[in-house]
Amino acid sequence: MSINKQPGTQIKLTNVSIVRTKKGGKRFEIACYQNKVSEFRSGVETDLSEILQIEQVFTNVPKGQVAKKEDWQKCFATDDINKVIEEILRKGELQINNLERTHHLSSLSREIATIVSEMTVDPTTTPPRKHTVGMVEKAMAEVGFSVKADRPAKAQALELIKKLSDGEVLPVRRVRMRVRITMPSKDAKRCKEKVLAETEETEEEETGTEWEVIVQINPSSFRTLTDLVNTETKGKGRVESMGSVGG
Repeated sequence: MSINKQPGTQIKLTNVSIVRTKKGGKRFEIACYQNKVSEFRSGVETDLSEILQIEQVFTNVPKGQVAKKEDWQKCFATDDINKVIEEILRKGELQINNLERTHHLSSLSREIATIVSEMTVDPTTTPPRKHTVGMVEKAMAEVGFSVKADRPAKAQALELIKKLSDGEVLPVRRVRMRVRITMPSKDAKRCKEKVLAETEETEEEETGTEWEVIVQINPSSFRTLTDLVNTETKGKGRVESMGSVGG
């Protein structure tokens, strides 16, 4: 990224999101697109020109006051402005005005509810069915779930699932994965109990020259289960996904 040379020290900016940090007793700010800040921090976006509304370091964005080069060079111990901008992006505090904050929290709340709807089912129904996004949003309000503007939606969704699982407002259970496990019967005699300990529910089981079982598992257990079967059978066993239950 090349930094544009700006005449003077006054640049007028409107409708910007600001990332601010203090370094060496001085304040430094950059003008960004709000959604791009989180993408940079998660590693999705790395092109600074896509993140910044203007490729410059400021002391005060609303007033258009550009930081002196000697100030940021001294405070950040570098003459590479890209490194300065990246540090501000990583460590700075995102400033959001009230209107932006309200809109951001509303969008984030909806995203969290959508993730919970996709990741869970109602265990009281047969077969288990998904809750609607609207039902999850209503439950969020009833349990007093507070959405955090600076935390990823998925992390907050997992937190909400735990909170709902522990209460009685909305019955939820993580969507289960159905898998088929097969291995030589001689191996099954030795490790069957250890393998089934990683599962949630057994649907079908047959034993002949091979042991075959269809089970339901938490999706997060798939890798652990696969590694366990491979290790115990020295590669002769298999774990195959058969889709999700109630998904």
